[in-house]
Formats: sequence, structure tokens, C-alpha cells
Amino acid sequence: MAEHRIATQEEWKAEREALLKEEKELTHRSDELAGKRRDLPWVAVEEDYRFETEDGTKTLADLFDGRSQLLVYHFMFGPPYESGCPVCSSIADTLAPQVPHLKARDTTLLLASRAPLAKLIGFRQRMGWDIDWVSSGGSDFNRDLGFLHTEEELKPFLEGEIPATVEQNARMCGTDAAGYVTEGPGLSAYSLSDGTVYRTYVSTARGLEFAMAYYGLLDRTPKGRDESGTRPHWVRRHDEYETG
Repeated sequence: MAEHRIATQEEWKAEREALLKEEKELTHRSDELAGKRRDLPWVAVEEDYRFETEDGTKTLADLFDGRSQLLVYHFMFGPPYESGCPVCSSIADTLAPQVPHLKARDTTLLLASRAPLAKLIGFRQRMGWDIDWVSSGGSDFNRDLGFLHTEEELKPFLEGEIPATVEQNARMCGTDAAGYVTEGPGLSAYSLSDGTVYRTYVSTARGLEFAMAYYGLLDRTPKGRDESGTRPHWVRRHDEYETG
């Protein structure tokens, strides 16, 4: 570990109290942003999306499962993938245990991917997650939300130098870089009111960090995230880490 400042308990306490003031300010700012998210206008979902589920084909309204709110995590698992994205898998590790708590608050949480349902369920069994997973491959659900791109649209990126992390994750998914990056991760939120489904929120990229619980914990350690753009990405599916 790199050398670091050493202080007395009194010196540490003074700096910690100053930092705590800033942390409280950030918490209050986060509360303000949460309120602004809730205040966003709603958009009626007019497309007749269909999803393959373990209980047959369902509409978006059916996915609410009797509740008034729905959260969908768009998990990167495209039709050519052999396994789910390792980063999305790390996120699902956090999301799956939240399902019963969200149900208690009138909210259904599930995963959606474009791969065939049988492949999704098989991977879920391997990971040991207790969360519903639906296949959206038969509709434009991902595309309409900006979580699916064509290789033609990605041509400038694919013709450039592919980042090592993209190549690594593609191999881990059993596909190539093009097959990997055509898919995108995201979270979308919906409300069901008087029989109409409304889209209320969508996020992607670093907007999904709240679901990567390990980052919040690492941010509080001496080494922090300890990541570098020049090193291979460290995230693996939870059954692939080497244990000592």
C-alpha cells in the first residue's frame, strides 16, 4: 500500500468531522435529486410490447404482477451471448435480494434481456438469483429505450481501438466486441394507473452505480476502487473469483 499521512486521534477526529459535514450536504443534495426524479413528467407507453416469461407471453402491464409500480433492469444478455454480462451479473447480485422488500412497497422488480428465455433461466439458476427474468427479444423494448444499437450505428467505435475491458467482457460472454456492445444496460421505471402504463424514469451508464453496492463499500476503504484504464477490469461473476 502506498505511503499515507499519519495523524493523531485528535487530528483524525477534526478532519473526519469536517468531512462528515460535506457527506451530510451530499446526502441532502441526493434527497433533492430524488424528489426531482419523482417530479419528472410521465409518458404513456403506447407500444404493445410482448415478453416471454415463465408463465407465457405477457404485456408490459402484466409484468406489474398486481402492483402499481414496475422497475426493469435491462441486463446485457444478447441472443449470441453464452453467459450474461459480468458487470450486469454483479448488479443482479445486488438487485435480487431487494425483490421482497420492493414488493412490500407496491413495486415489482425484474430483469429483462433479449436472449431466449431458456438461456436466461439457465444462467439465473447458475447464479442462484431469486428474481423474475423475462425475454424482450421479440419486441423493440430495448431498442426504443436506447439499450440496443446496430453494428452500423457503432461502426465508428468498432473501427477504432477497442478498449481492453470491452474485449474482456465480450470473451466472458462468449461473443465478440460487436456482439457485446450492441446491447446496453439500463434501468427503466413505470407506473400503472387506470389501466395505462406510464414510463417515469430511465437511466444507464454511471446512473446505475447505485446498484453496484461494492463500489460504495470500496469507496470507504483506504485503496478505494483501485482501478485503472490500463489494467483489466476486475469484476467477475460471483462464482468465478479465485478464493484463497
